[in-house]
Amino acid sequence: MSVLLQVEKVEVVYKRVITAVQGVTLSVGERQIVALLGTNGAGKTTTLRAISGFLGLDDARVTEGSISFGGERLDNRPPHEIAGKGIVLVPEREKVFPNLTVAENLIAPVGRGGVSARRQEERVYHFFPRLAELRARVGGLLSGGERQMLAIASALMCQPKILLIDELSLGLAPIVVGDLKQRLAAIRDELGISILLVEQSAAVALEIADYAYVMENGRVVLDGDRARLTGHKDVQEFYLGGGGGERRSYRDVKQYRRSRRWYG
Repeated sequence: MSVLLQVEKVEVVYKRVITAVQGVTLSVGERQIVALLGTNGAGKTTTLRAISGFLGLDDARVTEGSISFGGERLDNRPPHEIAGKGIVLVPEREKVFPNLTVAENLIAPVGRGGVSARRQEERVYHFFPRLAELRARVGGLLSGGERQMLAIASALMCQPKILLIDELSLGLAPIVVGDLKQRLAAIRDELGISILLVEQSAAVALEIADYAYVMENGRVVLDGDRARLTGHKDVQEFYLGGGGGERRSYRDVKQYRRSRRWYG
């Protein structure tokens, strides 16, 4: 599998003094779904914003390391340049234009480009038929699940090579999340689009991810394929709730286990 996106030892600093991400390395291959797992504040969203070029809006920048796509350096490039290369972000918040209809939301990223835009629109309706039924409804009246569908569909209108999705399942009912997971898998399989998915819920992400990285305190602390992470004792104890007790961080779990071995 050839690598499309390579993040190599990236450090991100906010307001020139606050280091939010340190030495993060990850990769996304062709037709691959990769998950970035971790709790709030782990650095997942910052990593996505570094890749997609939105750090500048937050008075932050990549100060060390590199971000490459197809062998071309993209770190600290503006968002429109990065989107033009084929990396498109579905943000956690402000997903849709609330005063525009579903159809207008879909056209907004690409403009009215005649036959090409219409074909793209029909293609996204293939993956999200519910949106076809809601073409005339304004975004502000959609449910949370419908809004997430529209956000992903709008990103697909840009014909991405990699979709970056921030918190797919946040605030959504399990049945809606299950449906979205199936649709993402279909998008990958039918269109060949790679996906980098940020998730707090490891159970959700590991059902569809080929590979995953676990972040804590701005660093990657564990990575592996679905089978390795699903069967990993520390992931089970903290992220999958298999420990039967109070949830602790991955580092706390490791330190606890080392202390038990040390003191017998």
